Amino acid sequence: MKKVGCFLVLGLFLLFGRDAYAQRFGYIDSGFILQKMPAYANAQSEVEKLSQTWQKEIEGMRAELEKLQKSYQAEEILLTPDMKKKRQEELNRKDTELREFQRKMFGFEGALFKRRQELIRPAQDQLFEAVEKIVRARGLNFMFDKSGDVVMLYTDPRHDYTEFVLEELGLASKEQNIAGARPADALKEDPADVPPLPAEVTPATPTTKKVTPKRQAAPVKKKNN
Repeated sequence: MKKVGCFLVLGLFLLFGRDAYAQRFGYIDSGFILQKMPAYANAQSEVEKLSQTWQKEIEGMRAELEKLQKSYQAEEILLTPDMKKKRQEELNRKDTELREFQRKMFGFEGALFKRRQELIRPAQDQLFEAVEKIVRARGLNFMFDKSGDVVMLYTDPRHDYTEFVLEELGLASKEQNIAGARPADALKEDPADVPPLPAEVTPATPTTKKVTPKRQAAPVKKKNN
């Protein structure tokens, strides 16, 4: 998937050629944003509870299977061939049930995977809507995901719109968002466009004035009459 992402980016540049430099790009860290969303945290908590519940069922089935295996090994010498066959078939059936249940719950696109997708979809939809609003408001042509399949070898902080998306979601907070401050010039095309600080808040450069001591006048001598 990451190779597909690389080819996609390269294809965009080859398609637009020189015009690609005129396009406006941006990126976000969706993983960081999702971790800040309460809906996503609730979904993860429910998924964890399901996982623990199903894992306990699997452990119970495995314990029952081990008990049957030990019982069979202890009584095997006393069993007739027909009895051995029935006990072995029962063991195989239990083992198959255990493996099948584990595959259905935790396998690729199993019940846990599908349930997780259902639970986190509302949070993902909120994220996508916020990203779409930011893209339109900032006049961007492309928005990449730093935590996605696209390999980003270098990212300029000026094009990081993660904080803007967090603001759109109402999650912007200095206490919560520790992963870097929003760049001051993210709204500008060029750093030169950033206006200077007003004169009243610009710190003045201290100057040292040399003070020359005044010369005292010589005392006037009185003439004797």
